[in-house]
Amino acid sequence: MQPEDNVLPWYKEVWPWFIIGMLSFSVVLGLSLLTIAIRNADSLVVDNYYDVGKGINTSLEREKLAEQLEMTGTLNLDNTTGQVELVISGQSRPQQLVLNLISPTQEKKDRRIILQPAGADLYRGLLEDEIQGRRFVEILGQEDGADWRLFEEHTLQNGQSIRLSN
Repeated sequence: MQPEDNVLPWYKEVWPWFIIGMLSFSVVLGLSLLTIAIRNADSLVVDNYYDVGKGINTSLEREKLAEQLEMTGTLNLDNTTGQVELVISGQSRPQQLVLNLISPTQEKKDRRIILQPAGADLYRGLLEDEIQGRRFVEILGQEDGADWRLFEEHTLQNGQSIRLSN
């Protein structure tokens, strides 16, 4: 049997470099994904499920109080002027109300607006920036030391009136 003269060394062959390239690409891609995962932690994951469960019970108590007080409201958001107006009806007229516009997926888009009385049933506040899209709308008030809450989900648009009730 004669030895073949046209056998190339391994480093001159295509297939070893192809396999090494695939492995190198996998390592670089894996490290890139690990870096992205570490820098951008998922803010939707909750570690303290027990405390969240207790919070749900508190929310239900606040909503029951709002129902007992027969609280309803109409919210108007004007992105061009930055004006927020809430007309409420019911048996409570607190010194101020808190409006929370909560984004379901992006915590940095959450907004908290303090509403001050501007008339018998009218409360006003100011927007810092334009708010549009899907939000949880939460109105918080107090009556005789107990908190009440109106809470609904809406897709917000400029100039739209939002009706809040229980």
